[in-house]
Amino acid sequence: MTAVQEPQALTSPAAPQPRRAGRGRRHPWVLWTALAAASVVFVYPFAWLVSASLKPRPEVFDNRLVPQNWAPGNYVTIWSAAPVLTWLLNSVVVALAAAVAVTISSAIVAFGFAYFRFPGRNLLFALVVGTMMLPGAVTMIPTYLIWNELGLAATQVPLWASNLFGSAFYIFLIRQFFLGVPRELFEAARVDGAGYWRLFWRIAVPLCKPALIVAFVFELRASWSDLLRPLIYLRDPSLFTMPRGMKAILDQFGQAGEAQWEVVLAGAVITTVPMIVAFFLCQRYFVEGVATQGRKG
Repeated sequence: MTAVQEPQALTSPAAPQPRRAGRGRRHPWVLWTALAAASVVFVYPFAWLVSASLKPRPEVFDNRLVPQNWAPGNYVTIWSAAPVLTWLLNSVVVALAAAVAVTISSAIVAFGFAYFRFPGRNLLFALVVGTMMLPGAVTMIPTYLIWNELGLAATQVPLWASNLFGSAFYIFLIRQFFLGVPRELFEAARVDGAGYWRLFWRIAVPLCKPALIVAFVFELRASWSDLLRPLIYLRDPSLFTMPRGMKAILDQFGQAGEAQWEVVLAGAVITTVPMIVAFFLCQRYFVEGVATQGRKG
């Protein structure tokens, strides 16, 4: 009886468990300190921008986060000096059109690569992904010539219509989510008589909604902050997007103009705030998407 009990006492796992459980909680303040420091690094530039936009001209660059003298009239000045509301509405329309177009088109292509099995599929997908290696400057002139031939070079159409053909990055991203959907769900729906469009719209899209929203938000931000294409295509000030309008404001009030940097910074705040709001509204989908990919891994 004694010989049987002694090995049990020697191999009992109860003793070391409290020590292992306590190791991960030994210094939680280190993690919180690192997170707080990183938060300050990322938040400080925007806090400085807001503060500087509320200062009078002599105090713009004094590096105080709390203005000594407040000048909220900077926002009144920029709203009266430029059609900011028109530019904001143009940016909203262009950004939403670009985001919706690239999300839907990329999702359709990604579903084709994820669901269908056909000869040369991997090679074709590699070619699609390989287009990400092409610099934008390579296709800039041919693209402009195409839109000019169509008579649309001076409109807002080129800012979003090219997204109707999808994006290699978003195709790759969404395809990875579609591959995680059990194929048995599609086969069961096919047995019930569902067509390919119904497989895509009723099964693939609802199950991969986080990936679609991530692609939508990414493209929304990219289109909202795009300056290069508006500089190339837009000539009429009434068609300007907010980044193109900010370039006009910078030319008028910046160093080449009257050096009213407080007005320029007020315009920068107006341009930035909508994207911050969009991120906070959609941030849970980013977390959900990362968690989903982690469970797949």
